[in-house]
Amino acid sequence: MQDDNRLGDYLRARRKLVTPEDVGLPVRGMRRVAGLRREEVAMLAGISAEYYLRLEQGRDRNPSVQVLEALARVLRLDDTALAYLLQLVAPRPRTRARRPRRQTVPAPTAQLLATIGLPAFVADKYFTVLAANPAATALTPNVRVGENRLRSLFLDPAEQALHVDWAATVRECVAAFRRRLGSDADDPRAVQLVGELSLASDVFRQEWARHDVRPMRGQPVRMKHPLVGELSLGMSKLDVDGTDGMVLVVYHPEPGTEDAERLALLTSLTATPPTREVGVVAEA
Repeated sequence: MQDDNRLGDYLRARRKLVTPEDVGLPVRGMRRVAGLRREEVAMLAGISAEYYLRLEQGRDRNPSVQVLEALARVLRLDDTALAYLLQLVAPRPRTRARRPRRQTVPAPTAQLLATIGLPAFVADKYFTVLAANPAATALTPNVRVGENRLRSLFLDPAEQALHVDWAATVRECVAAFRRRLGSDADDPRAVQLVGELSLASDVFRQEWARHDVRPMRGQPVRMKHPLVGELSLGMSKLDVDGTDGMVLVVYHPEPGTEDAERLALLTSLTATPPTREVGVVAEA
């Protein structure tokens, strides 16, 4: 992640994910590269092959918005990915290094965790759990203060077994994590986390190399819980106002369904006050 050619890395990664068929180009003979060739991207974007090569190699770092939008069309980027692409070349203001400080979950949010009656937790922008209620921990044991959701999903077999659609879940998480970081890819905590997971997990390394970016969004999740069986739940994610990237995550079933009954049975066994730990060190 500590690479000063982020634009080139991103263009190269996304180019490999687009096939000639995707953009209406004929395929003749054997191709030695995955995805599109550089000259094909350049032709479709209406720029010279030499100029595109300079962009990938980092020899030109100031393309116009029009060029980036043309490349986004060729590379089939959605609005979120285009915004990320534009962010990669935007000037980054110089900021003084600040000492890490302890993040505190706002009192109203902590109160909500205690009273909501549904599994819920708060995580920081690195996906580390800052606060969780007992129902969330009962649903997913690794949802407890200080645990990182990416570490749990990629490194803990028991966590992986909970998620029926594990492959899709981790792809969404990695894309959302990259989106949360934006152009701040040299953040020390993020560098450490990505390095650790890249060494420990082939799947993470492959997903990170795709350079997917997606916003944090709610989605249905399916779990196979060892106590109550299969659960199909909604998962909503809400930004916590006045914080540096905190997110409130809530799991909720469709009312009147077997999923609601099973979740109610599970949460009835855990009716104790929520964990409210605010000692997770994070960069302000």
